[in-house]
Amino acid sequence: MSVNIRKIAPEEIEAESFRIIEEELGPHNFDPFTFKVVQRVIHATGDFSFVENMRFHSQAVPLAIEAVRSGKNVLTDVNMVAAGVSSGLLSRFGGEVRCLVADQEVARVAEDSGRTRSAVAIELGLRNNTGIVAIGNAPTALLAAMDCLAGMSPEDRPVIIGVPVGFVNAAESKVLLEEAGYPFITSLGRKGGSPVAAAVVNAVVRLAAV
Repeated sequence: MSVNIRKIAPEEIEAESFRIIEEELGPHNFDPFTFKVVQRVIHATGDFSFVENMRFHSQAVPLAIEAVRSGKNVLTDVNMVAAGVSSGLLSRFGGEVRCLVADQEVARVAEDSGRTRSAVAIELGLRNNTGIVAIGNAPTALLAAMDCLAGMSPEDRPVIIGVPVGFVNAAESKVLLEEAGYPFITSLGRKGGSPVAAAVVNAVVRLAAV
């Protein structure tokens, strides 16, 4: 089999990748902001099925951009999501990426209550200037976030990026998120994961910088 490797400058790879995605995707119904999010998810996964799976609350992207520009923090359910977020760009606005899953207090509360660390980490982390919650791994964290948002005033609610991956309650938790009506971005079904959550956050942070 003959394979042709293209010669391309390192700084041009991402832009060329995005051009290819847009060309292969063709006509679509996304507005310019939501398209940037979907495009970056496809870039992170190589999976065009997210075009069909992604769902957006009408105010989710604008509110997430506002949260970034206001210096709000991004709270994640696992360290893999936190590691994938462009924290340097986020810090220019005064915000930071936070993940409490390894915190000793979180571990203690989780053990005492019989809950997952991810769920407790989200519950406790929401108290600290959180504007975006990015969940890529744990459906229990997404369910905990929704429970917390139910008791918050609309102006205080963070945007929920809920894209947990897996076979146990992942798809179900995302259906509940879509039905809840809070500002959300999700991918229906079993697909999702830390790279997807990080890609959504990175798309929003870059839109905020425009």
